[in-house]
Amino acid sequence: MSEPRQILVTSALPYANGSIHLGHMLEYIQTDMWVRFQKMRGNQCIYVCADDAHGSAIMLRAEKEGITPEQLIANVQAEHSSDFADFLVDFDNFHSTHSEENRELSALIYTRLREAGHIATRSVTQYFDPEKGMFLADRFIKGTCPKCAAEDQYGDNCEKCGATYAPTELKNPKSAISGATPVLRDSQHFFFKLPDFQAMLQQWTRSGTLQDAVANKLAEWLDSGLQEWDISRDAPYFGFEIPGEPGKYFYVWLDAPIGYMASFKNLCARRPELDFDAFWNEGSKAELYHFIGKDIVNFHALFWPAMLEGAGFRKPTAVNVHGYLTVNGAKMSKSRGTFIKARTYLDHLQPEYLRYYYAAKLGRGVDDLDLNLEDFVQKVNSDLVGKVVNIASRCAGFIHKGNEGVMVSGDAAPELTEAFLAAAPSIAEAYEGRDFGRAMREIMALADRANAWIADKAPWSLAKQEGKQDEVQAICAQGINLFRQLVIFLKPVLPVLAADAEAFLNVAPLAWNDHLSRLENHKLNPFKALMSRIEPAKVEAMVAASKEDLLAAEAKAPAGNGELTKDPLSAEIEFDTFAAVDLRVALIVKAEAVPGADKLLQLTLDIGDERRNVFSGIKSAYPDPSKLEGRLTMMVANLKPRKMRFGVSEGMVMAAGPGGEEIYLLSPDSGAKPGQRIK
Repeated sequence: MSEPRQILVTSALPYANGSIHLGHMLEYIQTDMWVRFQKMRGNQCIYVCADDAHGSAIMLRAEKEGITPEQLIANVQAEHSSDFADFLVDFDNFHSTHSEENRELSALIYTRLREAGHIATRSVTQYFDPEKGMFLADRFIKGTCPKCAAEDQYGDNCEKCGATYAPTELKNPKSAISGATPVLRDSQHFFFKLPDFQAMLQQWTRSGTLQDAVANKLAEWLDSGLQEWDISRDAPYFGFEIPGEPGKYFYVWLDAPIGYMASFKNLCARRPELDFDAFWNEGSKAELYHFIGKDIVNFHALFWPAMLEGAGFRKPTAVNVHGYLTVNGAKMSKSRGTFIKARTYLDHLQPEYLRYYYAAKLGRGVDDLDLNLEDFVQKVNSDLVGKVVNIASRCAGFIHKGNEGVMVSGDAAPELTEAFLAAAPSIAEAYEGRDFGRAMREIMALADRANAWIADKAPWSLAKQEGKQDEVQAICAQGINLFRQLVIFLKPVLPVLAADAEAFLNVAPLAWNDHLSRLENHKLNPFKALMSRIEPAKVEAMVAASKEDLLAAEAKAPAGNGELTKDPLSAEIEFDTFAAVDLRVALIVKAEAVPGADKLLQLTLDIGDERRNVFSGIKSAYPDPSKLEGRLTMMVANLKPRKMRFGVSEGMVMAAGPGGEEIYLLSPDSGAKPGQRIK
């Protein structure tokens, strides 16, 4: 038998400025499944991660909330840790980039790079906010696009025409933080000489460390010539000060990947059997894997290996890149309720449902994964409940009733036993190669064969016949052994189901090689339901709750993920834009609560020549909606109809107030009639 492997695994660091959502969970779930598989195989596999806790966005959000950045990142880390734990993501360590380990390692790597001649300095001209007293990152500058004249565009690209440009090219620039007109100032910046590592990166990116599609994309950067990377930011900034350079801070992306090393070093201090140098020094025999999304490939497959090379540390064995998550075939949408936070999902559904669905859809490539909610319900119910759990529930009762819970010895279906054993290497190979979808297909094909065999033998019919009890026991013992095999194969994906099955089977925690053995003359514990079907109503409630999350977030209007929320009173629109809004007097013919929605009322509105159906989030102010019937209000009549779970909303009623019970429908003066335009 080969020696156990030493493996260190990381997922990309979540930013400590917002909640975890299902798009994030795609990465952490697949990493966790791979790590659990390695541990089941007997390998030493360590999984570390951390919150990415530095940058201007965190500093500004903390200021807006009236707390220190340290308080903010502590609050967010508690939330993130809870979400990951409840999704059964089993980190060996979840740390923070705002740690002493990371400060020391960042200083060490920078110092080594500087001493080796890989750091340059030069003056940079940037926009400066004179009111806030800080230099502005591109995303904190807005103005008029220099190409198409679209207004309210960011400092580096136009969302309307797609043009890219320097922030200094923007017309009428404004600070998105204070609204002040920024001024140009010079500042000394520090640069990592990435071009020094051009030859190494051309070889390393084609050495099998990356998927071909990722290597091909990076070749575009490499072929066009690498540029020096700005690794410094000026005070005020929340991060680590550059050694010997007061008022100069490491850019967040400099110390973020070093956070992988820092988290592991923090773990080593508590696990004496782990040797930091054995995993990270140049020439290490340990394996190092990063799981990341395709949006941050350049940082992990160009900047990071170059930094490690220049500082005398080992480079990753592989960087495993995945695509984005879509929901129902489209980008996640807050308005459609498909931008689903991890906690919102957990409030309604079991984590293993999503873990299995992701596993069933994940391949080795970088294609996007679609969470189709109807397919999600059907597949989980069919595969896990209808196939896997069904085997145990079919067989357990006969063993308890007919043989006091003791499984008889013998093999009632040698051909099935052999098929399950023969499939194990292929399933293991699929897990190892991160081809989880193939692994799930092969496992479910085995479950289909087991169910077909049990159905053909029909122990429920034999149990009614004289002299057939031994045959019934043999069939059901074989069924339980096949179920046990399936549980072993699924354990990396479904750890709770596996633990519950182990309790029923009355066995110690199952390892991968346990699939080579059988249970003979073995006493089972009483069978309890191992998994229930997904109720479609719970998925609908989750979507509705996600829409309500959006309304709550809009009411609070916090800063989010690097973009500050603009004061709506400071946003100006052209008169022609406002004149295009068709405001009408509307008579509320009918008003009623929407089943399954906490905040919505369904209104039938008469606007003179037709009736409209409108959904409005005003239920908290009008608990008895019937009192609205017969009242006149104002509505936007030319708003594009919006398809919702509850139906189509054909407009918007006008209301004002801070929210909750204080929402007030706007009404026209007396004498107004339904359908009249409001000038």
